[in-house]
Order: sequence, then structure tokens, then C-alpha cells
Amino acid sequence: MKKIIQFSIFLITLLVAVIADTYGQGCVAVRNMASTALGFDSVRTNSWQVSANYRYFRSFRHFRGTEEEEERVEQGTEVINNDNSLLIGINYTANNRFSFGLTLPYIYIDRSSLYEHYGNTPGNPRFHTQAQGIGDMRVVGYYNALQNSKLNLILGLGVKLPTGNYRTKDHFHKLDQEGQDSLVYKVVDQSIQLGDGGFGVIVEFDANYGFSKGFSAYATGMYMANPRNTNGVERSPTLTSAIPLSNEFSVVDQFMARLGARYSVKRFNFALGGRIEGIPSEDLIGDSDGFRRPGYIISAEPAIGYFVGKHSFGVSLPIALERNRTQNTIDKIRSAQTGTEVIGDAAFADWLLSVSYTYRLGK
Repeated sequence: MKKIIQFSIFLITLLVAVIADTYGQGCVAVRNMASTALGFDSVRTNSWQVSANYRYFRSFRHFRGTEEEEERVEQGTEVINNDNSLLIGINYTANNRFSFGLTLPYIYIDRSSLYEHYGNTPGNPRFHTQAQGIGDMRVVGYYNALQNSKLNLILGLGVKLPTGNYRTKDHFHKLDQEGQDSLVYKVVDQSIQLGDGGFGVIVEFDANYGFSKGFSAYATGMYMANPRNTNGVERSPTLTSAIPLSNEFSVVDQFMARLGARYSVKRFNFALGGRIEGIPSEDLIGDSDGFRRPGYIISAEPAIGYFVGKHSFGVSLPIALERNRTQNTIDKIRSAQTGTEVIGDAAFADWLLSVSYTYRLGK
């Protein structure tokens, strides 16, 4: 029983305390895609768990490919996203084989920039836009496919529902013809939209192998396919381009994978691993038109978990090692047209803080 509880807490710490839309640590990495797989209890069937996961990151470092544009920070022209998310989860364990989870995020993101307002000239004032509200809901079913004394394997299949507002708007500061400040109410940047407007299909796996008492290795993975092409939201009412759908937001796929080890002692779990998350340049199913910021983040991820009675707590801190803003469909077309490589930029964070709490209902 003790090992089962420790394994469940480990899953809570490493799966609930996640990554993007991705967008996980900036304009690219997977955001608000925390897993609801809370483990299985062969004794407590027909049981419930509730969880809360708070995540924060600050993205401000601009990359094109793997090259950082350091001058953006030096000149004060960088875009800054302060992303706060609270993910509420409910998990039901039917028996030692099947479990079901629901995750609903509440999001508050503050974005400040120069270029979206008076222009990206150093010295121009910095103004803010915000997005606040419910994000896209996830509902996933889990199957405990393999369970023995050393190896455990959990498989997940579910959906992402478009419950978040993907047409969020706010006021932008602009100079009128007389040079006076005026406010324009329009769509905020894709990186702070509350949802993407697509129905997603999610596949997950979680594997854990025990080498000895208290020491084990883990591997987890998630891919979300978003078949919808674009969501019909225009980035700008004045943007024109000969590239079809280049002014609309793309509905993107997302991915995440982890590999690492953990050590359990008494009421604590300590873990250290690597993690990659991001958005592919092209979707697995359907077309990949429209505007997106594809790319990935590779991070080192230390984590710690603590449990007592019905309560469990977890903290993880993925620290970025490599950030890469890859080409989207628009970049590829422009590269072919001009004969030179075109890559847009994206802002990334240095780290992501994730704090989770879980409570087991009943006895």
C-alpha cells in the first residue's frame, strides 16, 4: 500500500505539475496541459481525488531558431508575458485498471510590449494587455496496462474541449493623426489567448520502473492533435499578405515528453529529469495554415513531493537548457519566395514554477 501511495504522489508531482498551449514557458511551449493521471489504488476503488496546480512563468528572451536576440532585452524592446494559471483537477478511480480525469484551467496573463502600441523604437512607452478567464478543458481516460513489482505502464486517451475564449480582446494604445494617444479595442496576441477554438485528441503514456526500494526511473509523454486548420480569428484588421490564411490564428498540435529518475524516502519524493515540450511546425492531422509560433524547449526538471494522510504537495521547477523557435508555414513559403531562410521570433522564459496540491476524498 505504501508503495502504491508513493507512486500516486509521484505521478501527481510530475504529471499534474506541468507544462503549452503549451506554450509552457513562453510564446511556444505547451501551456495549461497538465495531466490528470493520478495513479491507481488497487484497494481504494470507486474513489475520488481533487487537485489544484498553480503555474507561473515570465517569458521575455527572444529567439529565432536557437539564436537569442540579446539586444531586445538590452534595448528594452522585448515582449514580456507574465503567465499565471490555476488548474483544477478531478480524478475518479473506478478500479485498479481504469481511471478518469478532468482538468479545467483558470488563466491570467499580463503582456507588455512596445511594438503592439506606439512601435518598437527604444524609448517608446511600454503598455499592457491582459487575458483572464477559463481555458480549454481536458477530459482523459486512463488504463493501467501493465503492473508488476518493477514496471508500471499507464496509457491515456482523451479530448480537449474549446471552452476557453479564443477571441479575447483588450485595449491597445495608438497615436492618432494628431499625435494624441487613443485606444483601439482588438484581439490580443495568440500567446495569451485563453483557448484555441479546436477540439483536440490527446494520447498519453506514463511508465515507471523500480530498480530498488525507493529508487525508480520514469518516462512520460503526451501528444495532442488539433485537426482544425485555423480558427477564423484575424491577427490584425489591417494586415495584408498574398499567403492564404496568414492573417488567421492557426489551431496547433502540442507535445511533451519527460525522462528521469526519482528517489522516495519516508514521506518525500525527490526527482530529477529532462523534459521537452512544444508546438510542431505542421500538425499530425489536417492542414497547418495560419499563424503559429512553433518550436520547443528542452529543460532540466527538479521536483519534490510530500504526502501526509489524504494530502499531497508537489513543487517542480523546469529550467530551460535549449530554446528553439522553428519555421511555421508562412516562414517556409517566404523562404521559398526569397531564396533566404526566414524564421519569425518568439519569446521564451528561463524557468517555470509549478506548485500542486491533491486531496483524496473518502477514507
